[in-house]
Amino acid sequence: MNNYDYEYEQTQEMTDATKHILKGIVVGGLIGATAMLLLAPRSGEEIRAEIKDKASDLRDRTTDTVKETVSQVVSKTGNLRGGLKDRSQDLRQRGQDVLIEQLDRVSEAVEAAKKVLQEI
Repeated sequence: MNNYDYEYEQTQEMTDATKHILKGIVVGGLIGATAMLLLAPRSGEEIRAEIKDKASDLRDRTTDTVKETVSQVVSKTGNLRGGLKDRSQDLRQRGQDVLIEQLDRVSEAVEAAKKVLQEI
């Protein structure tokens, strides 16, 4: 497995892990909000204000997590893209070198054939 496949797999694993984290945040927030409603000895107005605050906090944390994850994915993608570009340039150069080498061999073979024909 080359480095590029490894980086791709790491990006996929990070994306999968992020999905699990986001699901956990949402589910945990919902469970916490439900428990708060059921166990809170407060007035409805106080509970609604607290729910609004908690929902806002949850939204902010989720937004921060998504932004961070997107930033990491963009960074990894950029690194992967740069690596692929470098590798493609290397392969192109190798191909050109092999082509030149083969053309030299053909030229040598043609020259050798000419010499043989002249001797005949």
